[in-house]
Amino acid sequence: MTPVLAAGALPPFLTQLVVLLAASVGIAYLCYRVRLVPIVGFLLAGALIGPKAMGLVSDETLVAQMAEVGVMLLLFSIGVEFNLARLARMSRAILVGGGLQVGLVLVAVTGILVALGVEARAAVFTGGLVALSSTAIVLSLLGESSETDTPSGQTTLAILLFQDFAVIAMVLVLPLLAPPSGEGAGTATPSTLDALWLMGRALLVVALVAVGARKLVPAFLERIAATRRHELFLLAVVAVCFGTAALVASAGVSMALGAFLAGLVVSESRHSEQALADILPLRTVFNAVFFVSVGMLLDIWYVVENPLLVIAVALGVLAVKTLTTGAAVAALGYPVRIGAPVALGLAQIGEFSFVLAQAGALVGLYPAGDAEGGNPTFIAVTVVLMVATPFLVKAGPRMGDLLAATPLGRIGTREPKMTGEAALTDHAVVLGYGPAGQRLADALREVEIPFVVVEMNPVLHAEAEAVSGAHHAIRGDAAQRHILEHAGVEAARLVAIVVSDPAVALRAVSLVRAVSPSVLVVVRTRFFSEVDLLRTAGADIVIAEELETSMRLVTQTLGAFLVPAPRVDEIVRGQRQGDYRILRDSIQEAHLMVLQALDAQGLHTRAVRVADGSEVAGRTIAALDLKRRFDLHVLVVQRPSGAVAGPMGSEVLNAGDRLILLGPPPRFAEVAPLFRPAEAVEAG
Repeated sequence: MTPVLAAGALPPFLTQLVVLLAASVGIAYLCYRVRLVPIVGFLLAGALIGPKAMGLVSDETLVAQMAEVGVMLLLFSIGVEFNLARLARMSRAILVGGGLQVGLVLVAVTGILVALGVEARAAVFTGGLVALSSTAIVLSLLGESSETDTPSGQTTLAILLFQDFAVIAMVLVLPLLAPPSGEGAGTATPSTLDALWLMGRALLVVALVAVGARKLVPAFLERIAATRRHELFLLAVVAVCFGTAALVASAGVSMALGAFLAGLVVSESRHSEQALADILPLRTVFNAVFFVSVGMLLDIWYVVENPLLVIAVALGVLAVKTLTTGAAVAALGYPVRIGAPVALGLAQIGEFSFVLAQAGALVGLYPAGDAEGGNPTFIAVTVVLMVATPFLVKAGPRMGDLLAATPLGRIGTREPKMTGEAALTDHAVVLGYGPAGQRLADALREVEIPFVVVEMNPVLHAEAEAVSGAHHAIRGDAAQRHILEHAGVEAARLVAIVVSDPAVALRAVSLVRAVSPSVLVVVRTRFFSEVDLLRTAGADIVIAEELETSMRLVTQTLGAFLVPAPRVDEIVRGQRQGDYRILRDSIQEAHLMVLQALDAQGLHTRAVRVADGSEVAGRTIAALDLKRRFDLHVLVVQRPSGAVAGPMGSEVLNAGDRLILLGPPPRFAEVAPLFRPAEAVEAG
């Protein structure tokens, strides 16, 4: 019988969970203040509060279980983003690049350890531990820097995917590497047969899931989405993720890989983007716990007592993985400017190495064959390299450029085939596909302006898909950041918000403005009383249906009394100007001043407001050096006191100023972080 807590008593796990989360937030915030990525903060937090240091959190089982959920959610989201067709296009990089990387690390580590006197079985096992890299850390860093879809990012992902699949084979062959003991010594046949049986069963279950669920899950999600209940859809997505993971785990395959397969299955549904948007907040929380759990494994006192050993092994692993990964990328025919970022990005030891280490301990296998010192050294080196990974990833492109200037730059001329869709730029985004959204989409289509439609209602989304032609229709919540980013809001020229829910419209305005300070935001609202609120949130133009309806009423009424049409137009124009005075923004006047500046080279203007607390506020135009850094010109600075056309470089920009910039459309997205408040840049 489950014990019942006394009134007012706290369950033991809750206290430790609060300590874990509070320490994580505190230390991650300190890392942010000194410009370190949050991952480093989570690792340090775990090392400090864990049982081997301050001992504030001692329930390692609870933390380990939460961490496993984090890894599962990470792999699920990766699967959603990479459908089966996209994986097929990456097959060469996955099989050749990933296979070479894992194989070369295994051979190199095994050879080094055997030369140092380590028994061959333990040496091979250690090579498997070192061969794996951290999917969680690397993909988080690539996502934060928007490099997932770059050539080096795609190659990195391909190798990581091979490693994740390789974990299955490594776990299944561990019985073959187990040291002989007792009466079973020398009789390898049962272990071999058992391993082959487990491998065959695992492959069969994976195949059944990939084929069967691909037909069932999309239809299931269609039924759930038709209810238009957001909470039910989220619950269904989580059930698919964990249910598939549990099914695959029953065949001896890791739950994380099962979650990845579940993501692949969900990616075949047209609701995949909404599924990903719903799962991201959960993934963020549990991934933080994962990094804390890794830090908790670290024995700080062991590092203090053996600093030279830990540093030497870490440098050795760094050298082996960098050289072997670089060689694998070169074998694909890719140039060194791509190989260097991939090699440095994958130079750490990954989270699945802990899974492999635990499985090895059950059959008597330990890192470097050392039952006492092997695990502490392995954990210390892993944490050190994980902490170093953000700096290595940042240094990767620069190292690639340096090496490209050497004779190594002659190696490789092949470019990776990009598997993602070509990104739209300078397009329109229509949030909502009701009657107003449909009319706007028809007008955009008629004049051949590229646009993206975002619609939550599955019926309207299906209509948008059916008639949108070459343009995109995304099924998702317009008030979720991931959906807006997928619609390309940061590179868009205009966002039209025509959703029927005022609360959703308000949240969408705030999010759009946070994602892109320069995009023109037009909002439709029912009541004039909501105009101020939407303007404060960041809307540039607000169309109030209430006002437009009253103007039509005035027109019809005066017309019935035979008031001359010119007089009616004058009265309506005067009333509209008076009621819309808060909308009479300088953006329209400033744009009129620079229309002549547009030329045939693809240059366009954008208006961007200087936010309070942004990097731009309080600095001169010359100090920003926008021409050299972004190829952008400041044409107008608009203030309440009036417009400053052709401003001098000494002009100081203040919060609330609106700048009209001229330049190539892609550069507006690059300059956007300068105009956001500091906290918004960090959140993005």
